[in-house]
Amino acid sequence: MSHPALEPADRALVAALAASARGPERDGAFALWLVVRAALAAAPSAAGAARQSERLRAVAQRVRSLTAPAPLRRSLGAALADLLPARGVAPAVVVSHLVAPAVESAPAAAPAVQAVARALRGPAPEGGR
Repeated sequence: MSHPALEPADRALVAALAASARGPERDGAFALWLVVRAALAAAPSAAGAARQSERLRAVAQRVRSLTAPAPLRRSLGAALADLLPARGVAPAVVVSHLVAPAVESAPAAAPAVQAVARALRGPAPEGGR
């Protein structure tokens, strides 16, 4: 994560990974970390579209090899598909869609995922709803 505001969230995801017990919870936290980092690296550029697709396929293959809980696995697969250049879904939207499955399946990592989603959305507009 290269954005300074996201570095604490990155550290929190790594800490959640380290604190997780072995098994599906740890695999879920690791998979979340992989997908969140992929979302942050997904930059809309025509020149790098093929490279981005290749990276996302590699992340998807790694995520499939983990034993994360089923609801989280489905959400991560959908998130990676949304990040493909052909779909063009914004990384902020992708990460925000991972918050609920993270709360359910990897509660130690959920606050960090939520912090990344907030940081990607940017500051709330002033004076409005």
